[in-house]
Amino acid sequence: MISVALAAYKGEKYIYEQIKSILPQLAEKDEIIVSDDRPGGITEKIVRKMMEKDSRIVYIEGPGKGVVANFINAIRYCHGDKIFLCDQDDVWLPDKVRQVMAAFRDGADLVLHNAYVTDRKLKITNPSFFELRGSKKGVLHNIAKNSYMGCCMAFDRKMLKKIMPIPRNVPMHDQWIGLVCEIYGKVIFIDQPLIYHRMHGNNVTGTSETSFSQKMEWRRYIISKLYRRVIFKK
Repeated sequence: MISVALAAYKGEKYIYEQIKSILPQLAEKDEIIVSDDRPGGITEKIVRKMMEKDSRIVYIEGPGKGVVANFINAIRYCHGDKIFLCDQDDVWLPDKVRQVMAAFRDGADLVLHNAYVTDRKLKITNPSFFELRGSKKGVLHNIAKNSYMGCCMAFDRKMLKKIMPIPRNVPMHDQWIGLVCEIYGKVIFIDQPLIYHRMHGNNVTGTSETSFSQKMEWRRYIISKLYRRVIFKK
């Protein structure tokens, strides 16, 4: 069973298109968990209307504490053996689920695939997020420069025992998940782009301007938390 953990916040502009790109790739017992950090708005209306036609869509209220907490909330409601992380404003290409599941059959505990970077109208501005980001495996590399973009990730449920709880103040959940899976499991990269990753100026990730000192502090924090998780199991 596949669960898609979709964290939403003011997602009304693109969320319908995103969910429509996912549903044809899912089996009857799979699910999309939409955790909405601004319930009562247009996003909730769109998702609930889609739920009336497809019971695989599940709407839940988010905790209202930011993107990391919202993704954690969505993951906690997932029942699937494989958990796909999902942004509200991208579009999945038709072969995404098949290729990711093939990587799991090859022994992956976490799969990271490439993406086409696009503008808000899905015009490709860069044909390879991997190339743009310099993505590659390696714990030290991904502490220094994170390759693990959540919208391109899926992981095996068994890894939750190692991933959770996600430390409260990590800058992003996806970096933590990727690093933990590198330490405890097998990570497979798929070079082929399997989504259109829409960059439109309002993305939570990919556009933030963060000071060097803040980045260094985040790295120190992640290292300390990884050390405690590995050595002290905390």
